[in-house]
Amino acid sequence: METALALSALISTLLSALALYAGSRNCRWTPRPKHPHRSTRIGLALAVVGLVLWMRLLGGGAGLCAMLGTWMLGMMALPYLALRSPAHPKESR
Repeated sequence: METALALSALISTLLSALALYAGSRNCRWTPRPKHPHRSTRIGLALAVVGLVLWMRLLGGGAGLCAMLGTWMLGMMALPYLALRSPAHPKESR
């Protein structure tokens, strides 16, 4: 039971980071979302779900620290993963 809870907390937190990165202006992936505000809202909702799951698993303080640590690790890794994807043509400004 605890393994499933930890895995679901980890996945929801990383998906939250992914959705927030996809909704940002700094996203380097070729298929950018058509509605970035929707992806930001989804990312924030997944962050709340991940926080609740981490807090249920570890308690208040440790759950908050685990959620933020996982979230920031995902946020730092996503731009480097995006650099490995094929380059898209630059947009004219």
